[in-house]
Amino acid sequence: MTKSSFFASASALCLGLLLSLGAGSQANAAAKYRKAPYTIGWANIYSVPTWMKQTQGTIEAEVETLKKQGLVDKLVVTDAQGDANVQIQQIQSMIDSDVDAIILIAGSSTAPARVLADACAKGIAIINFDSLVDTDQVTAKVNTDSSQWGDQAAKFLIDAIGGKGKILILNGPAGVSVSDDRRKGADAELKAHPDVKVLAETNTAYNVAPAQEAVTSLLFANPEIDGILSLGGALSAGAVLALDKQGRDQVPITGENARQFLELWKEKGLKSWATMQPNWLGAFATYTAVQALEGEDVPAFVKIPLPVIDNSNVDEYLARAKDFPADGYIYSPYDEDLFKKLLAQK
Repeated sequence: MTKSSFFASASALCLGLLLSLGAGSQANAAAKYRKAPYTIGWANIYSVPTWMKQTQGTIEAEVETLKKQGLVDKLVVTDAQGDANVQIQQIQSMIDSDVDAIILIAGSSTAPARVLADACAKGIAIINFDSLVDTDQVTAKVNTDSSQWGDQAAKFLIDAIGGKGKILILNGPAGVSVSDDRRKGADAELKAHPDVKVLAETNTAYNVAPAQEAVTSLLFANPEIDGILSLGGALSAGAVLALDKQGRDQVPITGENARQFLELWKEKGLKSWATMQPNWLGAFATYTAVQALEGEDVPAFVKIPLPVIDNSNVDEYLARAKDFPADGYIYSPYDEDLFKKLLAQK
């Protein structure tokens, strides 16, 4: 895709704009309408979880960098408090106030379609990351492969328990796309190993306390377990604490880059594997939005490679632990050189 065809890609971009302007003039019209410095809207689905707070922190930091470059003048932040309908109303308010770009973690994969089409028709760049929408009425989508996450986690755990044994599965909230996709990604490996028996599984919020409570109940009901397939870092920390409180031996467990889990991993010598949904996806989405507004090449979908944390590098993450909240996530380093490489992927 060339700069002049930025708003013309039907596979990636705003079809409403394409239909209203014609195939040859989209970028020029948008360029005349959208001029730096830009106003960026961050349509947050909820702000309470620490992961979301850290992610917003990377967005704010990137906005400050872009301000220094004369590319951004304002960041507008909303919080839908977990309500997808409220998020839609807040996006509409951003459209009405004529922001230049919207950064979005979607509370629903389907509900925002109409309001996003409205934004696209007005030449607003939309970058959707983490929890994705089903519509193509966005400028770009950015994500790791949640299915691959589940597959890799299952492979590690099955190998760690010798291809057979009794396991628990810990999922995030039901209905959240990243949680559901991680779980679906584990299916093939689990089905390929019939000697691995799933005793029980649970869905909880991505927080230590509810996970610990849920795992405690599962442990009472299942006196013998050989491993835990955990598909979230706070869930893993809760599981380790639950085992400890009951005086049970620790078992192989998968997880995420939650600081508390990584610290427990080191403290207890766990047999573990982890990956992450890097918080800097927020910063990258912001950078990508501005590049799109500037007429640069932006792919329809940017796949972010899954970083792997294992015993060979967990100490490298823990060495930076003091730079992150005690209940936060130790994410991998990033800079604009990394962002440029990600956008250059074919």
